[in-house]
Amino acid sequence: APAEPAVLHRLPGATRPAPPSAKTLSALNVHEQVRDKQVVDPTTKVKIAEEVGADGTGVSEKGRKRLRNDMGVEEWFAVQTAVLPLLLPLSAQPPALYEPFHPPRDICVSAPTGSGKTLSYVVPIVETLQHRIVTRLRALVLLPTRDLVGQVRETFESYMKGTGLRVGIATGQHSFAHEQNVLVGDVNSDVKGGVSQVDILIATPGRLIDHLRSTPGFSLQHLRYLVVDEADRLLTQSFHDWLPTVLSALKPTFSAASLREDETVPRSRQTKSLPRSAQVPEADALAPSWWDADIQGAHTSSDLDEPCLGSCQKLLFSATLSRDPAKIDALHLYRPVYISVEDALDPHAEDEGVDNEMKFTFPAELSEHMIISPASHKPLYLFHLLHTLAISSALCFTRSVEAATRLAKLVEFFEEARVASGIEGKKVVVRAFSSELAPNERNKVLRDFKKGEIQMLICSDLIARGIDIPNVSHVISYDIPADMRKYVHRVGRTARAGKEGDAWSLVEEQEVAPFRNIMAKAQHYQKIERVRVKDQLVEPFVPAYQTALERLKAHFA
Repeated sequence: APAEPAVLHRLPGATRPAPPSAKTLSALNVHEQVRDKQVVDPTTKVKIAEEVGADGTGVSEKGRKRLRNDMGVEEWFAVQTAVLPLLLPLSAQPPALYEPFHPPRDICVSAPTGSGKTLSYVVPIVETLQHRIVTRLRALVLLPTRDLVGQVRETFESYMKGTGLRVGIATGQHSFAHEQNVLVGDVNSDVKGGVSQVDILIATPGRLIDHLRSTPGFSLQHLRYLVVDEADRLLTQSFHDWLPTVLSALKPTFSAASLREDETVPRSRQTKSLPRSAQVPEADALAPSWWDADIQGAHTSSDLDEPCLGSCQKLLFSATLSRDPAKIDALHLYRPVYISVEDALDPHAEDEGVDNEMKFTFPAELSEHMIISPASHKPLYLFHLLHTLAISSALCFTRSVEAATRLAKLVEFFEEARVASGIEGKKVVVRAFSSELAPNERNKVLRDFKKGEIQMLICSDLIARGIDIPNVSHVISYDIPADMRKYVHRVGRTARAGKEGDAWSLVEEQEVAPFRNIMAKAQHYQKIERVRVKDQLVEPFVPAYQTALERLKAHFA
């Protein structure tokens, strides 16, 4: 009899590998050089030594004296201890104005607002350019707002005293013709090497593009430093395609065929095999890389020595470090060095997941708090903070300009009613600070705030990114921020330059879950202290608050 077929056993099922962790998935979308960034402890501080090099930086003796005696700076902060040795190495003293055969590496820095980023590029720029003989535009600093341009200019002017360097600004605050006169002088000159009456230009992107397109003689070919401050904000906005336009202006575009017949080169500058069409007049003073780029078009490599490369070093500074490969590649960075001032990563971050887009950093001296409140009680909790904490210098954030205006008027009416009712306590003066104010009025409000005549400014997120105010003791988020990036820039207004600061978030009951999600996504929720305010602490403010509400309704009726 035929044998019965053997029983066919089921094949073993396919096994699935363990799913990758959230940290691994996130790293797949992060630029390789960002993953290898240099992490700096935000608590790092180094006393500025009297002798050059004793603190690891090549800052000159005169520069050190200016910092200590004129600017009151006694120590380097964390970001400066990382950046200055790269830009002012002890091995290159004095620093080279140009390095055509060994271009410097670009640097990207992520550090909390108020951590000393501005001084970390002002010092090396001035230290390097102070050795120049001829005035050329060699440093360009881009910022998003006029107010920040003015503040950075003040820092430059303080540090460059006695160097003979010239700094200019281009923001649209003055007429275009006035800016042209300041930057290049004679707009009728036709000099292929460009002309400049300033060594350092601080500008907003839109106005810079206007000059690149419409100001004869304005050129970036001699640029040694390109600084993009508030880079996270600038890189997400087009400003008439400012980034590709600026990068294009850094590339050699001069054509030797455009030389006039009567233009010649002195014998000392002629290259043996160069024909007349490739000669460059002495007066035009092309940058080295532009000269080589031009003559290379007419000769083979055997005719030339080692070509000169561009010496422009890109320096990017931001409170948040972009992890998007597309944004990083668009900058055309040269062997970039990434520096991040941040706490060590949370050991549980791998399990909790990390943000694909940004890594956020906070000042080490910052204390963060949240108060959960019914919507109707939120103004009372704000009054409680103002008077219980004896706040004398605070920024309060709302979700819109209109909300800032209404809240400022409510606090004003409340203070008048409180004082009239006999409740003890100094009257708190507040002002709404918005783009709706005229420039001279905004400047006056800021001056009064810095002098202590105004105790609290109420503003929106948009205007807050354009101001830099020292000595802010408290930041209050009356309306919670829409995302983590806005939260970082709010709280970064305090705890600056090594000083302690407090951030308070007034969270309505229905906003608790969204706020917790925003913070938890960045592994930051556990760092915020929840504060409970007892009803008896705010009850004395209720009568004055009710009076203020009635006046507010009448005012906006």
